[in-house]
Amino acid sequence: MKRVILSGGGTGGHIYPAITIAKEIAKLEETEFLFVGTPNGMESRIIPKEGYRFASLPASGLKRKLTLENISILCHAAGSLFKARRILKDFAPDVVIGTGGYVCGPILMAAALSHIPTLIQEQNVIPGITNKILSRVVDKIALGYEAAASRFPHPEKCIYTGNPIRPDIMEAKRETSRRALGLSPDTFMVLVTGGSRGARTINTAMLDVHRHFKDAKNLCLYHVTGELEYDKITSALGSDEDGHYGSASRIIRYEYHMPNALAAADLIICRAGAISLAEVAARELPAILIPYPYAAEDHQTYNARVFSEAGAAKMILDKDVTGARFIENITALREHPEDLQTMEKSIGTLKKVHAGEDIARLALSLIK
Repeated sequence: MKRVILSGGGTGGHIYPAITIAKEIAKLEETEFLFVGTPNGMESRIIPKEGYRFASLPASGLKRKLTLENISILCHAAGSLFKARRILKDFAPDVVIGTGGYVCGPILMAAALSHIPTLIQEQNVIPGITNKILSRVVDKIALGYEAAASRFPHPEKCIYTGNPIRPDIMEAKRETSRRALGLSPDTFMVLVTGGSRGARTINTAMLDVHRHFKDAKNLCLYHVTGELEYDKITSALGSDEDGHYGSASRIIRYEYHMPNALAAADLIICRAGAISLAEVAARELPAILIPYPYAAEDHQTYNARVFSEAGAAKMILDKDVTGARFIENITALREHPEDLQTMEKSIGTLKKVHAGEDIARLALSLIK
């Protein structure tokens, strides 16, 4: 039986790819898994619910500039490295995989120093600081974007795999999903989401969009506001308690079945996180991308640019977002289905639906 440690934390974009990779490894080999994350991060709740063993490791991120705080963080990291080595000794993994987040630093560094095979997965065009540091000591780097290779000091370690997506993203059926939402075949559905916490810029601009299309025929604005923004948006619009505003709008606090929503949609307006884009590409779903401007190294803009330059999406910078821009783009794409078809064909060239399996095989190949 193989023994594998996976580490990733802080956001769902680091956690769910690790779970996907674990499931793909389990299909190939009988494996015992241990997930390593921070004690108070999302991973400490999600991983046990998925049925996997979980070990916690305190970790903090380095600032990108030289600061006194970094000295404290480095001292703290030394303690985390010591604990990481103890985890490695107790579990004795055959390979250690990191999917992003500060917690990957101590466990991947300790594994490399202990001559245990190591692999990191870089999801973005612009690598994170932790992965840049780790890239010097790990054995292989699985890339979400081919363009990221040139940004690592050892591009020869890089393998372009794409980003892993959950199987249910591809398993969701358009017809079944639209029936579940009560949509007729000729309804044009626009899925709007800023992630689980919401995106204020997108939500605010959508107020004008809802008002403009309030009673439009054969249109559904399926707007997922996020937990923190729902009450503000529904109050501003005066929608009913179920989030309905006119015949065209459905305002949702949180979407628990995103694979179904993606399958039902004709167009999506969203941020440009790497895993979200991998799912959009897998569904060949035309997109209007609004990169989060405060992402580290502005990596979401670089992610979105790959899609826009391929003709697979339209990109609007956060500072340029207005309701009028959204209305203009929705109207144009709705009235010109041939443009949507062109975007679908272009986005199909970017999808890597077998990324999870490819990363799993790459990880297992490192085991001597």
